[in-house]
Amino acid sequence: MPSARRVRFLVMVGMAVIVTTLFFTSQFGSDESRAFQDFYGKTVNAMERKRGSGGAQIIMDGKGATAVVSEAKDKDGDGAVGEDDVQQAKEMAERLREAEQRAKDQANAKAPLKPDSLDESDPASKVEATLNEILKKSPVIVFSKSYCPFSKRAKGVLLEKYTIDPAPYVVELDQHPMGKELQAKLGEMTGRSTVPNILVNGKSIGGGDEISELDARKTLIDKIKSIDNKRIAMKEKFTRPRGGD
Repeated sequence: MPSARRVRFLVMVGMAVIVTTLFFTSQFGSDESRAFQDFYGKTVNAMERKRGSGGAQIIMDGKGATAVVSEAKDKDGDGAVGEDDVQQAKEMAERLREAEQRAKDQANAKAPLKPDSLDESDPASKVEATLNEILKKSPVIVFSKSYCPFSKRAKGVLLEKYTIDPAPYVVELDQHPMGKELQAKLGEMTGRSTVPNILVNGKSIGGGDEISELDARKTLIDKIKSIDNKRIAMKEKFTRPRGGD
């Protein structure tokens, strides 16, 4: 038969278990707590699925906002997509953003927009005037959307692979106050209502697929200079020597 001291000890342990159970039940039994637990569980599960799928990786961009690097690849040839590959993809994206900004700054310095010249009473006239002002920025205009992968590919070719003077002017339609109206106007004018839409002297030479194909065939320079050979100077930044290693 257990001693009186052992019985008291067991009773105290039992009471402690009951009090602890009641405490946690009261703390987490509310609807708000259950909602928080559901949200937390779903978030963790989603992160685990992302991690296990081998797909896009989440990093922090330079402005402190979350960005998804969906094109991180095994660039160092180690057989896996790791932190080094994500870092390289991030650096490439940053170089592209800097090239876009330089092109915009150069174009703005040459042909700043003149909002006071727009006819506010006529929306159609305002869109046309805005588009005309944009076309004065540079012989080469890239109408893009910042989140569009096809636009990123076209900008990567034009801004990273080639030196073009005057520099192409990039218009991010998703960030422009008249983006929808400009895109509709471009559809009427060029027959292309999607982005990217690359214009040379107001004439569309295609989108991401067309630019990539011209680049692969080594005919992109000829295509652009066939439209404007006088004002546009263009050359490939990095060329491989022919013959030999």
